Amino acid sequence: MQKIFNLLTGAMLGLCIGFITPVMAEDKAYGAAGIVQLSDEQLTLEKMLNAALQDEYLARGEYQKIIETFGNQRPFANIIRAEERHIAWLLPLFKKFDFTLPPDRGLELATIPATFAQALQLGAAAEVANIAMYQRFLKQDLPEDVKEIFSYLLSGSEKHLAAFTRNNRGMGKGRLAE
Repeated sequence: MQKIFNLLTGAMLGLCIGFITPVMAEDKAYGAAGIVQLSDEQLTLEKMLNAALQDEYLARGEYQKIIETFGNQRPFANIIRAEERHIAWLLPLFKKFDFTLPPDRGLELATIPATFAQALQLGAAAEVANIAMYQRFLKQDLPEDVKEIFSYLLSGSEKHLAAFTRNNRGMGKGRLAE
């Protein structure tokens, strides 16, 4: 099962690259896009927590705009609540380590896809980028509580990707990018 999931994730990444680029183009230093160019040696706990929180803000902003545009449809209606929980899990870590909270620019940087099918593709692409970011972070030397939160967030992103994939198939597409 894990092999199938890894294969699906890799295929999704390849198919969704075109949809990640517009989000990254809005601000190359925000969220997962902001740490892509950093080497592992440049990753600090503060940079990782900032990127994680910004990415969760961005996902919430994207999904909120999608709901405003296309209505309160699944999976966005469910996943936006999960994004709120993800943000809530990260906030105490900023206080614990005395890091300044990054600004929430999620709504400002959110893009509005032309169709609901493109919204599903955008959601999948965001989750693929999220998964890659958390997998990378979990390879670092982290405090136990941070590692635990990043593990929860990784698991959540994997579930969200599966939801976007299921919903896209339900629309008769069969795959995320056509």
